Amino acid sequence: MKSINKITSSAVPLNIENIDTDQIIPARFLKATSRDGFGKNLFRDWRYENDDENKPRKEFALNDPRYSGKILVAGKNFGCGSSREHAAWAIKDYGFDVVVSSFFADIFKNNALNNFCLPVTVSEDFLKEIFDAINHEASLEIYVDLENQSISFPGKEEKTLESSFEISHYKKTCLLNGYDDIDYLLSMKEEITSFEKKSLTHLNSI
Repeated sequence: MKSINKITSSAVPLNIENIDTDQIIPARFLKATSRDGFGKNLFRDWRYENDDENKPRKEFALNDPRYSGKILVAGKNFGCGSSREHAAWAIKDYGFDVVVSSFFADIFKNNALNNFCLPVTVSEDFLKEIFDAINHEASLEIYVDLENQSISFPGKEEKTLESSFEISHYKKTCLLNGYDDIDYLLSMKEEITSFEKKSLTHLNSI
């Protein structure tokens, strides 16, 4: 997978709380086993009237030509509901590398990280500042720095608003280097071999 480090992009605002995985990717699209193609059906029931692609709901953010980018900004409790990994597949396949919210369901958060989609948790006040800024300027660019664990954007009067976010050291290392779980273990081969040798030496000395 492609590594993630620093991302500067405009964003798509979805100011709705408690967005569950069935809205992210409806259950009728879960038959496929490949990760490809799920982006087409991301938020399918919200994007189209009567499931008709010829009738897009113009008021929905993903159909609004003002909004685009690699960052999705969503309301509190994003990814709740079932544990389907397809939700993370759909978001990543659509083109989002980052999702920003004030709270993520734990299983969705882990699924997102495993699929190289970075969930950034910010305070509710900071999230409101982002929504307000995008509402004021649809093309607003947000800067996400994984290495330094920070997110920032230009606020009023050219003042930069910034917040830190948490991520486990293990997942951070994987995202920065493009590692899956096996790649991570292979990257530590020398350390593991050294540890095994020390352990054997210790046992032999007993």
